[in-house]
Amino acid sequence: MKIETVINTEIELLTAIKNSDVTALETFLHDDLLFNLPDGQTITKEFDLNSYRSGKMKIDSLEASDQIINIIGDSAVVAVTISLKGLYETTPINGVFKYIRVWKEFENNLKVIAGSCIQLA
Repeated sequence: MKIETVINTEIELLTAIKNSDVTALETFLHDDLLFNLPDGQTITKEFDLNSYRSGKMKIDSLEASDQIINIIGDSAVVAVTISLKGLYETTPINGVFKYIRVWKEFENNLKVIAGSCIQLA
């Protein structure tokens, strides 16, 4: 696995999130994904996709910085700071979050198998 591939796939993932592109998100997220939200809730791929599909999740702006990538065999661990503005149902999302994502290579496709995010002060 090449670091450039991970960087490009991260960009594609963030673009899909920003555009609520459910079709693209389906290809990036592993079927058995587990992801921890800042409130401690653990969600699945289907939960995440449904929040975009239903229009509950709306992202107005998203900027990534301070990306660190460690490649370990056929997996990559990405830590990244994301400045996010948007809306979940009627609750505003506005802040800086630290994400960690675990990508794994499957037949030349990278998929997110796990992740979490916390809100920074």
